[in-house]
Amino acid sequence: MTLPAALRSRIRTSTEHHDTEQHHSSSESSPTTKEQPSPPPGLDDASIKRATRLRRGFAFSACFAYLVSWIFLVLVLIGNTYNRPVLSSIYFYKLNLADIIPTSVPNASLINSIAQSIGLHDFYQVGLWNFCEGYLGGVGITYCSPPTTLYWFNPVEVLMNELLSGATIALPTQVVTILSVLRITSQIMFGFFLTAAVLGFLLAFLSPLAVRSRWWSLPLAVASFLEMMLVLAASIVGTAISFAFKYAAEAQSELNIHAEVGVKMFVFMWIATGFSIWGFAVHSGMGCCCTSRRDLRIGRRVMREGRVERQPE
Repeated sequence: MTLPAALRSRIRTSTEHHDTEQHHSSSESSPTTKEQPSPPPGLDDASIKRATRLRRGFAFSACFAYLVSWIFLVLVLIGNTYNRPVLSSIYFYKLNLADIIPTSVPNASLINSIAQSIGLHDFYQVGLWNFCEGYLGGVGITYCSPPTTLYWFNPVEVLMNELLSGATIALPTQVVTILSVLRITSQIMFGFFLTAAVLGFLLAFLSPLAVRSRWWSLPLAVASFLEMMLVLAASIVGTAISFAFKYAAEAQSELNIHAEVGVKMFVFMWIATGFSIWGFAVHSGMGCCCTSRRDLRIGRRVMREGRVERQPE
């Protein structure tokens, strides 16, 4: 049955109107996708590696610096802890009391022999965790105290325990003050060396992150500055304590005491300090210098004829 022409026209118009509304509603309901900025033309992995070669070289030099610094810090930490061929030669200072009574005193040899027989050793050497004692004449170290956290060497206590069987005596106020300063500075040095070793180990593996973006250089520079200051301060304190003990011991004219600074310990901690300073300098410089991967990807730096140039504003 054939519909009238007017009715067919009305049905066709309503159908087209319904299709138009569906098209509009579907286009409105679908989320609009934001076009991602495409990387600059001609920028591939090879170009990025070539452009960031200088920054990558500095980052790996910082890794090497922190690895070397950490190795020497470990040697500082484990020095003098046990009677081993290498460890026993790493100490801050060594007191020689073999002939504590000068030869100018009558019967000096007899008195020295009596002092040794009742417990006085020929030498005492001090590390970060403990002290070791022993005799000269090829005997060497005979005892090392157990490693102790936040250790500090109290010479008065050691000598009283060995000569007076743990008896207590009244010390002058000046001596008590000096011992208090020695305890505080020794414990500060202990904490600084240990914390710096942990930070140096972490920075040795985290430093390559600075190649990705300058934003990584900020936290790395802060951490490297903290690590450098800890190592530097600990080395200064260790050096000051060692030389102070040496001069204080040898200044007693009525006693024949000799003291020496541990050369290996002195060299190790200052080598660690030097490489820590180099690592901090590298991370500080990468905060404003050398092209990073992010600089290339966002267009801050562009490649022109094989050279990296700053994108004009």
